[in-house]
Amino acid sequence: MKLLEYEAKKILIKYGIPTPKGGFATSAIQAREIASSLKPPFAVKAQVPVAGRGKAGGILLVNSVDEVEKAAEKLLNMQIKGIPVRSLWIEEKINVKKELYFGITVDRLNKSYVVIASSEGGMEIETVAAKTPEKVIRFPINPRLGFRAYHARQIAKKIGYSGNQISTLGNIFYSLYLAGMECDAELIEMNPIVETQEGNFIAVDARIIIDDNALFRHSEYKGRIVEGELSPQEIEAVKNDLAYVKLDGNIGVIGNGAGLVMATLDAIQLYGGKPANFLDIGGGAPSDKMATAIKIVLSDPNVEALFINILGGITRCDEVAKGLLEAREKLGINKPFVIRLVGTNEEEGKRILTEAGIHVLDSMEEAAQRVTEIIKSKR
Repeated sequence: MKLLEYEAKKILIKYGIPTPKGGFATSAIQAREIASSLKPPFAVKAQVPVAGRGKAGGILLVNSVDEVEKAAEKLLNMQIKGIPVRSLWIEEKINVKKELYFGITVDRLNKSYVVIASSEGGMEIETVAAKTPEKVIRFPINPRLGFRAYHARQIAKKIGYSGNQISTLGNIFYSLYLAGMECDAELIEMNPIVETQEGNFIAVDARIIIDDNALFRHSEYKGRIVEGELSPQEIEAVKNDLAYVKLDGNIGVIGNGAGLVMATLDAIQLYGGKPANFLDIGGGAPSDKMATAIKIVLSDPNVEALFINILGGITRCDEVAKGLLEAREKLGINKPFVIRLVGTNEEEGKRILTEAGIHVLDSMEEAAQRVTEIIKSKR
């Protein structure tokens, strides 16, 4: 889950990390009111769940309250990378001496977190990493020891600071680590964190991506949907407590259990097909949930055929069969589908489908091959 900038900054403030004074607005009038309580000049920033807002024109620097209102009107009538701007963050512009970068993300290869820091930050951090990699510091975090305050001070020193600034900047780095661990962040970064002309440090921008698997620990974000972050199918899946990920193929996939669905995707690709999605109905799904899953998958116009793969444990095959017939009746399904149905109440499930004229397979491999052959025959 991607947090918007203002949400990320609220978390940083909670951990004592300095950020510019600012406020949240959803209209030009609100933006003007917020600016009236701040000191000019101002930064007017579009709140969208994508990186690269600055290059896309989503951050405007202005000098007066009147200009804030005009900038707000402009931003609220634009799209950034196809996402409409619905809200803004208005803040005091900081007098910058130097831009830095500091972030923590997951190093999947080494199965640990890694700190990434640079003496140069801002919009061109990717260019810095590509052209001058020696300016980028990577510090693997030992999963047993974690990231300590003295590690943070060492990094502050390595990027060129000394004296009291090492302690000040090190405290900010360490606080960001604590915030990231508390939030179950896949990524938490300050880009840039700036050194001011007075020698202080302020996080001018912040980005946090929370691990979806840990959202049960963060009830404040339950059911939260940001426009542009999810596809229409993913939004419907969230509302119905289904795990759905949109892919770029043409074979819709429904299964019960993440491992089974992943194996289904692999089997389809083995026989030359391309999955259109990942959809896990979970364990024990009743018939209405199965019907909803089918509706979501078939709402993707790219889906040309459907593969339902059920290995019934706590999920009952007869409930799956009822859900399929319910969906067929309500949606008027006219696209071909292949069903593999094995497990609890298997015979009853097969009977229900067979009486409805629907053939059921026992082998996942055979079913995967059948559905890919259906797609190829339509070419």
